[in-house]
Amino acid sequence: MPQTHYRTCNLCEAMCGLVIEHDGKAVISIKGDMDDEFSQGHICPKALALKDIYEDPNRLKKPVKKTESGWMEIPWDQAIKDVTDALVSTRKKYGSDAVGVYSGNPNVHNSGAILSAPEFIKELRTKNKFSATSVDQLPHQYMAYLMYGHQLQIPIPDIDRTDFLIILGANPIISNGSLLSAPNIKKRLKNIQERGGKIVNIDPRYTETSAKSDQHLFIRPGSDVFMLLSMLHVLFDENLVKLGRFEPHQKGFEELHQVADNYSPDKTATITGIEPEVLKALTKEFANTQKAVLYGRMGVCTQEFGGMCMWLVNVLNILTGHFDEPGGYMFTTPAIDLKPQISKGHIGKWKSRVRGLPEVGGELPSSVMAEEMMTPGEGQIKAMVISAGNPVLSTPNGAQLEKAFESLDFMVSIDIYINETSKLANIILPPATGLETELYDVIFHTLAVRNTSKYSTALFEKSDGAKYDWEVFRGLKMAYLKSMNKMTLTKRLQLSIAHLFSPEKMLNILLKKGPYDLSIKKLKQKPHGIDLGALKSQMPASLYSKDKKINLFPNEIKIDLERVKNKFETYKPERDFLLIGRRQLRTCNSWLHNSQRLLKNNSCHLYLHPEDAQQLGLSDNGNIRVSSRVGQIVVPFETTEEIMPGVVSLPHGWGHKGAIKLDVASTSPGTNINELTDDHFVDQLTGNAAINGVPVNLEAC
Repeated sequence: MPQTHYRTCNLCEAMCGLVIEHDGKAVISIKGDMDDEFSQGHICPKALALKDIYEDPNRLKKPVKKTESGWMEIPWDQAIKDVTDALVSTRKKYGSDAVGVYSGNPNVHNSGAILSAPEFIKELRTKNKFSATSVDQLPHQYMAYLMYGHQLQIPIPDIDRTDFLIILGANPIISNGSLLSAPNIKKRLKNIQERGGKIVNIDPRYTETSAKSDQHLFIRPGSDVFMLLSMLHVLFDENLVKLGRFEPHQKGFEELHQVADNYSPDKTATITGIEPEVLKALTKEFANTQKAVLYGRMGVCTQEFGGMCMWLVNVLNILTGHFDEPGGYMFTTPAIDLKPQISKGHIGKWKSRVRGLPEVGGELPSSVMAEEMMTPGEGQIKAMVISAGNPVLSTPNGAQLEKAFESLDFMVSIDIYINETSKLANIILPPATGLETELYDVIFHTLAVRNTSKYSTALFEKSDGAKYDWEVFRGLKMAYLKSMNKMTLTKRLQLSIAHLFSPEKMLNILLKKGPYDLSIKKLKQKPHGIDLGALKSQMPASLYSKDKKINLFPNEIKIDLERVKNKFETYKPERDFLLIGRRQLRTCNSWLHNSQRLLKNNSCHLYLHPEDAQQLGLSDNGNIRVSSRVGQIVVPFETTEEIMPGVVSLPHGWGHKGAIKLDVASTSPGTNINELTDDHFVDQLTGNAAINGVPVNLEAC
């Protein structure tokens, strides 16, 4: 007899509520939950993939070890012991930094991993920690730390109450919102217009979001910093600055007016491609609208001035009176607030061995990962732990990274698939996943457009002998300490106590510490979630800086402005094409291509302007050779006037090949954009990868 289960979808940041019909063993249907307090019935196509992942015959359910004759299933106890013995052997022979760690994006969609993985990683005592953060949102965290005192004090646009929204380098109709958890964002954007508001989208491509906006402006990839400096110039030139109540709660304002003196819209137009009068009018309208917000995301972060851009996004919102105010740039009050539980952050406590790039928040840039494995010397990485990541497809210069992984003495992947990265591992540890797990979106409730809370119980029991990810990490920690002979009485007691606390119990403690008197029991009684209200003004009380002031002009910015100046003064029109990425609604980075229902309407084509195609002598619907400093690919192309001349766009996450076990994905492998992106093309300030604005050459083939 069919049964009903309510759950949150964890395949992107939107946290859509689901109604899942099942018979106790298999999923019958997945639909949007009309009674969900946050999403109110909305879902996107990805939600259906939860059934496909659960039923996927390629999904690993037991540990496997690579042998000369192929992959062999092994017991969990042996797998855990073999992994920790190898890691300990590496550490004793070469030092703790010889073990590296990479954490992929799905970890933050998983409360079990969030609460347990750090404890194991901490025991490794390595400085060589990497994650998807430095190919994504690192500039947001970097500026949150510098300006507000904590790396997780990240403001988000209050789109439910704004009357003027500028979207820079983001396509939320496809991403469903990023650092902006907002289910049914298409409706939320339409609501802005229906209440008389306006949406402006600035992007090198006329995107799906552009089509729903009131105005779209093309901008040359990588030039956002000059556009933002011009907006700052207009604010001071037109006397539009309104610090308001934050005047006594800031430092650095007095120096800001000089920053943009030389970046008037007339001077930057040649670089950005935006007409001066258009940018002046936009800035004035933004400053003069009471409820307005400037939102910058992926395209802004992942370029050579990503950190500087995010500083300017924050500064422009603050100087126009749109900071910490309804309809502006605001902060959540989550039911579980991780900020008091974790480090505020730090910058440059150590640097990468080869290139000397600084750590941020305890992690080195993922762009240095390959060279740290391939360059001999003290501190060279000899073993890697990969958790829920496929960096061969998702980080710059993937071909070199594949060679680097192949050179290791040992590698373990904590993953449910044999993919382009895990195929290189010695052992793969597959945790129970998706519908087999409990879920509380610790991170994304912190980044949502409303204060909400929801807990989802597991739909199905995990398979016999399977382990949850938190059990895997705790098992690794215990075995590692034993193998290191570090199992002191204190450690033994700590582990014994820790084993009493499942993620559910840990979440319960954190909920009870929160501001809403919630508990897991109360949330279980509310399967559609709880709406805790609109975002509220909370500054300056919520500042984490010691002096309780917003740092409007950090020293790091003062130094990096010289790099911006040099770029501006030496700018010459590009002779190469500039490559940008592209997100697709029916995928999530590299990890949903094994779902047949999602794959069928996806394609991996290069977008190219018709004028450029004509100049290259290309006919429609052929193949084209694309090359960069680090590699070359051949890929199908499509001509479209929806992309700026001189710019080409290719979706990321594709390039399925080699000895993988992804039967569906292998039928439509696509091409890996990260065989073109350059591991040496980074934002020098933050270390974030610059995967947008990559110079490439095009040739007919």
